[in-house]
Amino acid sequence: QVQLVESGGGLVQAGGSLRLSCAASGLTFRTYAMGWFRQAPGAEREFVASISGAGLVREFADSVKGRFTISRDNAENTVYLQMNSLKPEDTAVYYCAAAKWHGMTTYEGYDYWGQGIQLTVSS
Repeated sequence: QVQLVESGGGLVQAGGSLRLSCAASGLTFRTYAMGWFRQAPGAEREFVASISGAGLVREFADSVKGRFTISRDNAENTVYLQMNSLKPEDTAVYYCAAAKWHGMTTYEGYDYWGQGIQLTVSS
């Protein structure tokens, strides 16, 4: 049974930083691309960032380029999202997801999902 468990969310002031973690189990982690999505109240779930299985290729949404980075530790089956220069508009539930193919930027491209974790950025 595949499980993706996010951690590290919470409340942070605008301009601050936070790192989300996602621990994966039940899958051959290094063979999956990993992604982060977010969903704000009343909005659709949107792509934030992704990283290939070997960690060599990364993609970011325009809204977070230069502020967020994504990394992974295949020995620990964990993917991270480092978020800097946070803005109130980054407030959302953040989801970790796993995909068999890299380059997926839509919900349909991912096979497994975490339960999500709240990030709130105060102004």
